[in-house]
Amino acid sequence: MASNVKNLSEYSDRNTGDVSDKTFGIVVSEWNDQVTGALLEGALETLKEQGVKKKNIRIKYVPGSFELPLGAQLLAQQKSFDAVICLGCVIQGETRHFDFICDAVAQGICNVGLKYNKPVVFGVLTTNTLQQALDRAGGKHGNKGEEAAITAVKMLGFNN
Repeated sequence: MASNVKNLSEYSDRNTGDVSDKTFGIVVSEWNDQVTGALLEGALETLKEQGVKKKNIRIKYVPGSFELPLGAQLLAQQKSFDAVICLGCVIQGETRHFDFICDAVAQGICNVGLKYNKPVVFGVLTTNTLQQALDRAGGKHGNKGEEAAITAVKMLGFNN
């Protein structure tokens, strides 16, 4: 969805339903917290705009993006959560570590959603630089946290 010509925060209201009684778990990586904190703010604001009650949102922190899949699984296995949003940021370094982390996180988050048959949303930035991450965490390219939240809302309305 994101590109250099599309703002991440632009979305249609198509397929958004009443989520006022739905519960959301948000798992946030503490690594690159300047970025992930902004992603969290975007997600929370979007959920609020969609009518989600504050009491129906639970935020949990994990050390880094690599831990997001397990954090998501611990929430997804609880019947009380209707959807889980994963927020993280991996910035390219000088080694291939970036590739392994990004691949593991994406695959892990995907697997959790399939295993528990509920929306488990990938809101993880995988950028070359800190500036690119900031541009996508409330900067000139919008906020991927907002995108992740609206994705969770839309997926909850998928079968309605």
